[in-house]
Amino acid sequence: MAVHSYLAGVREFASSSISLAGSLLIAHPSLLDPNFRKSVLYISANDAQEGSFGLTLNRPAGRTVAEILPGKELGALGRVPVFLGGPVQADQLVFASFRWHEETERLECQHHLVIDDAEQILHDETVIVRAFVGYAGWSKGQLEGELAQRSWLVGKAPRDILDLERCPTLWRDITSSYGPWFQLLAEAPDEPGRS
Repeated sequence: MAVHSYLAGVREFASSSISLAGSLLIAHPSLLDPNFRKSVLYISANDAQEGSFGLTLNRPAGRTVAEILPGKELGALGRVPVFLGGPVQADQLVFASFRWHEETERLECQHHLVIDDAEQILHDETVIVRAFVGYAGWSKGQLEGELAQRSWLVGKAPRDILDLERCPTLWRDITSSYGPWFQLLAEAPDEPGRS
């Protein structure tokens, strides 16, 4: 994606009523907020009046649900990986299901599932269940303001976005796809002079 089309897309989202639900937010290389630096988020809810809800997809916590909820009888749900979903309510475990729709080539997410529903959905082979500690949330107009300030890149979720093996390079890979300038920034070391 060329830089000019990226900027046009940001202006379109920031100045219209187009919903970002179902989109990816990719942290702009200049975004230094430690909560979101080099993060890739899935926006599952975006409403002009209610605000937005998202989950960070590329920050695995290195733990499973069974390790977070010891002593609970969880079955297969206990093996679900846990991610750091965002800075809001970081003491809360959020279950979400993701389903890829072939006909529309879109990823759908249902969040805030109760444990019983998450466990039931887990048996559906067309669904991926993830657990998140916390989430990302924006109040009315907040996300649109951040988009106007160019804090985020906006993109479409590819089918393999939830592949666990992609996590370490997900931000770099997606950011690089926006063109040579973004590729240069994505490949740059965090501390110049160190490799």
